[in-house]
Amino acid sequence: MGEYYIWLNTLVNKCKSDYSAWPELKWLNPYEAFESLELRSALIDQSNKSSLFKQTKPYHKQISKGCQICGEGSWSCLFITNQCNAACFYCPVSQKQDETPGTQGLDFNTPAEFANYVNRLQFKGVSFSGGEPLLYFDRTLAYLNEVRKKCDKDLYVWAYTNGILANREKMELLAKAGLNEIRFDIGATGFKLDKIAFAKGLIPNISIEIPAVPEEKERLKELLPQMIEVGVTNLNLHQLRLTPHNVKHLSKHDYTYIPAERPIVLESELAALEIIQYARENDLNIGINYCSFFYKHRFQKAGYRRQLAQALQINSSEITENGYIRILSDNHIEYRSVKLFEKQPEGLETQPLVIANKTYFIAKPLLFTEKISPAEKEMIIRMISEKTAVIPSDPFLFKVWQKEYIEEGLREF
Repeated sequence: MGEYYIWLNTLVNKCKSDYSAWPELKWLNPYEAFESLELRSALIDQSNKSSLFKQTKPYHKQISKGCQICGEGSWSCLFITNQCNAACFYCPVSQKQDETPGTQGLDFNTPAEFANYVNRLQFKGVSFSGGEPLLYFDRTLAYLNEVRKKCDKDLYVWAYTNGILANREKMELLAKAGLNEIRFDIGATGFKLDKIAFAKGLIPNISIEIPAVPEEKERLKELLPQMIEVGVTNLNLHQLRLTPHNVKHLSKHDYTYIPAERPIVLESELAALEIIQYARENDLNIGINYCSFFYKHRFQKAGYRRQLAQALQINSSEITENGYIRILSDNHIEYRSVKLFEKQPEGLETQPLVIANKTYFIAKPLLFTEKISPAEKEMIIRMISEKTAVIPSDPFLFKVWQKEYIEEGLREF
């Protein structure tokens, strides 16, 4: 386990170094980790009767179709704008400027460009996010109408909003255009539910999607019956995470930070699990799922890589579960990623991909390559075929194990 602990120590050192200007931040120590892990395990045991994606997404009752598509990687989230009219303390990025609609580093200047992209990559779901999509309602409606016009009729489409600009007329137009689901961030409106009522009876699935703010745990429990009454079908709870943008706000709260690949708030996860447990104990008729950082950081990204690799018809035998390209020969092993660029990237070999009348560029950047012996090849094949989660102590095998397993939801504090 030596290499694994070295990797964990690297994460700790990096997180503390990145936020060294904020000495007041409380990082998880070994004593707290033991107690917190016991509490988390107890909550998982009770609330994890239903769980997806290797226990990174516990849920109660059901998850929405959009969440299922997201986990499978068959989803494209189009950021309609980067501008927002709210000021949530937990927002991880600055959202002050309007930008061209885009996703995955690609810009889509017209609705037709985006619809063609969705068709070519064979997505099963599309969402419209921001910023705040309702700030540019006509733009949002234009992109929605185009995917409904050009894409598969079974495409599942949803939109995110803070609800500030929501009204009955907008909900009627979105419903008429074929929106399947709308998700409200009620944290932006003081946890009020009045704007949600505008969507009731019009849009088939209504969700609330918010971070699990520890201080609001009891209020959310009390609001659950009211959510059901106004037509909410699902509550999606995210894990708070620390970023350079929100650190000045989060540092004012008494949170404990876990030094993971990105710093995350321990109490946020515990709050989400407690809310799920409360709903289960009271048999509340609402779907609740916890969208942990590990799920978002690993499964969402892995799913997109797989979707991209499959749509570009890369040899399926070479695509790993994490969406990497693995090339294993008698004397070497190699891992590559798959990326799609709007412009020719410098220093990368590419091949063109024409979608309608627009040319994109496919690149397969090298992640790591190493010569291997026959014995090492045999060990690699065994490790892959057995899907073992046993952490190898050998430095070389640990590198391989990371590519095969570390991004699939391994949880350690």
